[in-house]
Amino acid sequence: MDIYKVKINFEEKGLEPVELDIAEGESVLDVCLENGIELQHNCGGVCGCSTCHVYVNKGEDNVQEISDKEEDFIDRAVNPRINSRLGCQCVMIDGNIEITIPDQSQFLGH
Repeated sequence: MDIYKVKINFEEKGLEPVELDIAEGESVLDVCLENGIELQHNCGGVCGCSTCHVYVNKGEDNVQEISDKEEDFIDRAVNPRINSRLGCQCVMIDGNIEITIPDQSQFLGH
């Protein structure tokens, strides 16, 4: 199994970027949760909501292609952009990736 790097930037003020190992077949959401990085996932990471929304800055070809279902949920996310993906669906297939996590303080109960 190949191990890649994920660089995570944060929109939230005061949070420094981090670089973590990510294994082939692992999702961005998995790595965040394993490393104590807050990324909302109300549906439990099954592409059933839009709360684990992230922006892929680099390496979008290194994750699984976007599905129609994922696109539908991204349309409901806060501030979607052309490079928006759901963290639970950013599953590594090859190479490194760089993402930005939107400010999580917009979610209730934070």
